[in-house]
Amino acid sequence: MAARFKGKVAIVTGGARGIGAAIATRLGREGARVVVFDIDREAGEKRVEMLRAEGIDAVFVHGDVAREPDVARCVSAAAETFDRLDVLVNNAGIGSSGRPVFEQTLEEWERVISVNLTGPYLFAKHAAKVMAERGGGVIVNVASTRALQSEPNTEPYSASKGGLLALTHALAVSLAPYRIRVVAVSPGWIDTSEWQLPPRKPQLTRLDHEQHPAGRVGRPEDVAALVAFLASDEAGFITGVNVVIDGGMTIKMLYLDDAVIESAVALLTGDRELAALIRRALAGGDLGRVKEALKAALGA
Repeated sequence: MAARFKGKVAIVTGGARGIGAAIATRLGREGARVVVFDIDREAGEKRVEMLRAEGIDAVFVHGDVAREPDVARCVSAAAETFDRLDVLVNNAGIGSSGRPVFEQTLEEWERVISVNLTGPYLFAKHAAKVMAERGGGVIVNVASTRALQSEPNTEPYSASKGGLLALTHALAVSLAPYRIRVVAVSPGWIDTSEWQLPPRKPQLTRLDHEQHPAGRVGRPEDVAALVAFLASDEAGFITGVNVVIDGGMTIKMLYLDDAVIESAVALLTGDRELAALIRRALAGGDLGRVKEALKAALGA
């Protein structure tokens, strides 16, 4: 693998598991010295142990991205340990409860915003100062396709990721005079099972994969490869933008009609004849006979 980051130093927040772990590993394999920052001390120490086993120069810093003293301590540790800071990946994030908006608490809203939006702001604030003093750098914010489209009851999470996109272009303009580029990546469905501690076997169906125009659910390695490119000198003319990495899902038009149902049944069962029959029954309005036939077949 190319050593695009030889001699450089990267901080990856939320780097113990999932997408963050894949990014830390990819940057390390390409020559970077890596600072893993995570709120989970045990997982963070384990991840750094795994990185070092690969010959990657890595250290762990424990803390909460929403606490400015923790953020300042991490950036100081990177600068003092390695005498520079070239790349910051703001990856740490949390989801929201999924409760209806009427039931969401202010505490939930504030915690999600503090981790997913305030955290990246604080890290950018402190890291950019070090980068500016040493001639420049790159900040990569890991947002989400939920900044662009939503499922029900995701208000805190969607708002935090939408704010992160706005923060990205604001920082890109403010930090341009200091030769600091700022970009965002927005992953869609990424299965992180194999990057947990301990790793888990993915539990995905054919429908999960085949509904994506790319033909599969994403993997953390996909995001890590994109981040590595955007953080490298090869992407030196790219700043202030958001790059969606979702297997094509956000550009896929989807209307819930009988054709979509036929396609879903065909994917789930592998039986296109059955799918076509169900579609014709739906179109003809002959649902009573279909229901009775299914009951008979299932012994219901």
